Amino acid sequence: MDRNTIIAAARGDAAVDLLLTGARIVNVFSGRIQSGSIAIKDGYVIGFGDYPAKETLDLGGRYVAPGFIDAHVHIESSMVSVTEFARAVAPCGTTTVIADPHEIANVLGAAGIDYMLRSADGQPMDCLFALPSCVPATAMETAGARLEAADLAPFFEHPRVVALAEMMNYPGVIFTDPAVMAKLDLARRQHRAMDGHAPGLSGPQLCAYAAAGITSDHECTRAEEALEKLELGIRIMVREGTCARNLDALFPVIDAHTWPNMMWCTDDRHPHDILTEGHVDAVIRRAVTKGLDPVTAIRMATINPAAHFGIFDAGAIAPGRKANLVVFSNLTDIRAERVFFMGRRVAEGGRLLPTVTRPTPVRVPRAMHLDPAGLDFSIPLEGSRLRVIRAIADQVVTRCEIMPAAERDGMAVSDPGRDLVKLAVVDRHTGKAHMGKGFVTGLGLNRGAIASSVAHDSHNIIVAGVSDAEMRAAVTAVVAMDGGFGAVMGERVLAQLPLPVAGLMSDQPLETVRDQMDCMIDAAQALGASLSDPFMTLGFLALPVIPDLKLTDQGLVDVTRFEIVPLFV
Repeated sequence: MDRNTIIAAARGDAAVDLLLTGARIVNVFSGRIQSGSIAIKDGYVIGFGDYPAKETLDLGGRYVAPGFIDAHVHIESSMVSVTEFARAVAPCGTTTVIADPHEIANVLGAAGIDYMLRSADGQPMDCLFALPSCVPATAMETAGARLEAADLAPFFEHPRVVALAEMMNYPGVIFTDPAVMAKLDLARRQHRAMDGHAPGLSGPQLCAYAAAGITSDHECTRAEEALEKLELGIRIMVREGTCARNLDALFPVIDAHTWPNMMWCTDDRHPHDILTEGHVDAVIRRAVTKGLDPVTAIRMATINPAAHFGIFDAGAIAPGRKANLVVFSNLTDIRAERVFFMGRRVAEGGRLLPTVTRPTPVRVPRAMHLDPAGLDFSIPLEGSRLRVIRAIADQVVTRCEIMPAAERDGMAVSDPGRDLVKLAVVDRHTGKAHMGKGFVTGLGLNRGAIASSVAHDSHNIIVAGVSDAEMRAAVTAVVAMDGGFGAVMGERVLAQLPLPVAGLMSDQPLETVRDQMDCMIDAAQALGASLSDPFMTLGFLALPVIPDLKLTDQGLVDVTRFEIVPLFV
């Protein structure tokens, strides 16, 4: 921005580039809707009213809101590149995301962060970043990298970096682990927001977490939990993703007193949901349908996250702010008809305009280091009862169940008749193929096996199957693709979805990945899987920072106790 030029245009001394007339402007500062014209110069709003303009566009009384901001998202969870993600969500009215590259950083370390930052250049939206605070998420898993405060420090100089991302290691904060505190101190010195991740934390421990300077949380699943955090000064990001949807539970908390400290986020959203439901706009529509004032819903998608992250040049339609705008006709059913980014039309009628150029793809290192040939999935019987992970539909939390073991030839085996299926997580980073073994119930598999290289947060290969041979075949299919999803029955691969970018993302368009994902889900359900998205659920069974019981390559993790526990009780 040339501030002198902008100021001169605001005075009326020079013609603006674009004047949008006939607009009903959503003012997120006052909460009012004002009729008028919006003047734009060099990609910025410079004023309102009858300015001399090179181009005039009559909006015919349509509403204009600031472009929507996703307060916390993992782009990797869309399973496509930054370019394909941006091309999918920009037409929905999203003009800014705060992306946490935690997933790819756990695979590739600093090289993964650099890949995402470079991929953000030239997109039809602002991809801003919060630096991953927990790589690895815990010491109870093998990640592809380890990032300490010194590794993160250079990235804070990048103009796209606005925060330290979700601090999942809340025990490390509460008990002042030196490495954790070094990252918090680094973010504080850089005057960046420090985002939180503390599911279920309450009482004195939550006070300790807040006292460390954590100012947000997106993991609330109960209204009481959200209110307690709000009253301690922690802003609440209401999450509506694919696997975790919390709007219904948290909606009672949103009122005239709390909304200024609340915002929307999607966290993890799969291609099918983006293409059929939308992005942040879908969350706004749901909130309005539930009775929230539409302007309040828009403010929670714009000025609130902008204020939280210190983004002073977006989040509102005001002089000196970027002309990131969403045009729509119905205030109670907000659907983007036109989207402007930096004063330029980038989308119309739900589609990106052909004039939007595609940035040159950025190269990424190979991220699959595993030979599946010698993998041994057998589990010698060491007792009569098992700790079993209970998968829960549409949730990232799990439960711990104690179930009788099924035995064959001295081995603990799957028993699909009781919905008891073997589960394994195999290290794909070191070449040593460390393996954690256990059992899961709630997936519904009664034959075959499914496997994925998307296994939060270290993204080793996770596989669930009825037989050891089918589990090995599923892992072999994933490795052969350099990462992705596989479903097998016997020795036959029923379906596969390649994710060659770090084993997390495709190099194909979102629509292609959506169609491939539909085939994957169909194949898993043909094997008996009862969940709407078995692969999303499968990927979160390895996440050792979300209660109650999870599996990593090092074994079963009791998340409540934050320790590895035996399989046999």
